[in-house]
Amino acid sequence: MAAFDLRTIPADVLALCSEIRTAGHRVWVVGGCVRDVLRGETPADWDMCTSATPAQMMAVFPRAIPTGIAHGTVTVVRNKEHYEITTLRHEVGFSDGRRPDAVHFVDDIALDLARRDFTVNAMAVDPQNGALVDPFGGAQDLALGVIRAVGHASERFAEDGLRVLRAARFAARFEFSLDAATESAISGSLDSFRKVSGERVRDEWAKSMLAPKPSVAFELMRRTGILGVTCPEIMESVGCTQNRHHSFDVWGHAMACLDCSPRDAMLRLAAMLHDVGKPRSKAWSDKNADYTFYDHERIGAEMVGPICARLKLSRDESVRITDLVRHHMWHYDAWGDAAVRRWIRKVGVNRIEDLLALRAADVRGKGPGKDFAEDDARTAAFRAHLERVLAAGMAFGTKDLKINGSDLMSELQLKPGPQLKQILEALLEDVMNDPAQNERSALLARARELA
Repeated sequence: MAAFDLRTIPADVLALCSEIRTAGHRVWVVGGCVRDVLRGETPADWDMCTSATPAQMMAVFPRAIPTGIAHGTVTVVRNKEHYEITTLRHEVGFSDGRRPDAVHFVDDIALDLARRDFTVNAMAVDPQNGALVDPFGGAQDLALGVIRAVGHASERFAEDGLRVLRAARFAARFEFSLDAATESAISGSLDSFRKVSGERVRDEWAKSMLAPKPSVAFELMRRTGILGVTCPEIMESVGCTQNRHHSFDVWGHAMACLDCSPRDAMLRLAAMLHDVGKPRSKAWSDKNADYTFYDHERIGAEMVGPICARLKLSRDESVRITDLVRHHMWHYDAWGDAAVRRWIRKVGVNRIEDLLALRAADVRGKGPGKDFAEDDARTAAFRAHLERVLAAGMAFGTKDLKINGSDLMSELQLKPGPQLKQILEALLEDVMNDPAQNERSALLARARELA
């Protein structure tokens, strides 16, 4: 692991630190930026801590934003970048499982670092001489690839219930192991975790989904009980054996599919949940001498709605995930153009790329030793067919027809009501079978017959 290089600190950060020192106060860069530099990465943010009180910081930076001044934090804007500067502090009591009941400002950097979550995040650097302040062995844990709580893990988790999720996320992001004592403390800290808002859980899940192997985080959540609190539905997949086409149980397949998916948080969430309906649809078939999972995509689509609501996902995110779960099953085999058009109409043009990516991950998630060549060839043929149909500019919805409801009312003297919709849907079905019928005169003639 490389030594801390002061040249990595941005000029604006050095200038801010210099202004604080000139005013007679001590200052350090702290936390994740120190960790990232020691790992050879470029930090996304640069945070500072100082012996100056909030009032003293406002005196040094009169235009600072008092973003969390009660807890000692101000934000200074320099060249359009926002930098948080926090007074060294000691925190007491966390009755809500998130915020301290009381904050005491201190003059000891080690006391401030003691309140942080994990050793790799509890390091500071003096920007004047590069001296590393590392009272809890964070640099050694970085070198060993270990996520370990500062002090007693149960105390850290009681202070903020979200920290159990952060442990899982950091383990996945850095591909580190979780310290045994830290992991064993999680199951006893789930009451604190239950206090965490859905929005905060959602944000941690989204960040975990972007890890090199997000399954590391979610497998850790499973074995420690975190996942059972947030998403008990998916726990039904654990130990649910599948048919001869799969090497894994439903849970193992979900994890493999998750890791094989493109680096898109919501697409990966859909990949993890795409077979969540299998345990509830599982049945034995004497005919096939194997298990079947008929209609699991419909059942799964119904199950993911409450999960998305629990995670406080946006409406667009929820609809996207539900659509992918509902439509992830299809079997392309020399379809005609009309069948392809109907498939596009059913799933929506905006879901095609997601579904093809999910199918590729689904195939590879069946397990080692499987032959993907036939599936890949079929998917490639389907993609080519989709591209041909899309390039032809076909009608996929009633809005693509050469007439609309207003035309029907004026030409056929129809009144507003459900009949208009029924006629337009019937016309679209005709056009699906024969795109040449999408002409105004032909559509009006057919509409008169239907009316």
